[in-house]
Amino acid sequence: MRIGVISDTHGLLRPEALTALQGCERIIHAGDIGKPEVLEGLRALAPLDAIRGNVDSGDWAAAIPERLDLQIGGLRIHVTHDVKSLSIDPVAERVDVVIAGHSHQPKIEELNGVLYLNPGSAGRRRFTLPISLALLDIEDGQPRTQLVTLG
Repeated sequence: MRIGVISDTHGLLRPEALTALQGCERIIHAGDIGKPEVLEGLRALAPLDAIRGNVDSGDWAAAIPERLDLQIGGLRIHVTHDVKSLSIDPVAERVDVVIAGHSHQPKIEELNGVLYLNPGSAGRRRFTLPISLALLDIEDGQPRTQLVTLG
């Protein structure tokens, strides 16, 4: 199973992001969506799970949760916008993957048996940080990730 992971679009859904997400069976948006049209564009590709980030406000964002706990492909996945505000202990909660955005810095790291994934920002360029998203493949209950640089 392939899951597209995107974050910090800030209202911009790049054509390169749509191309990179083609063929994903599911998409997760880790917040700072920016506009409801971003969600509509992603939903046209695959089933979508999304959380609200710190820039997501207004009526369109009110029903979007601040965090999600998902079971996908035999894995427990916790999605939050800012990993620094993580309100659970992933090891104690038996979480396999923590997905967070916010920093705009793409990163894949394993700590204490938990995979931490930040897909970076797929929106407008910020400073010299890359524009990116991530692909999370789940095979036989094991996660594999890769970062995809856009533009």
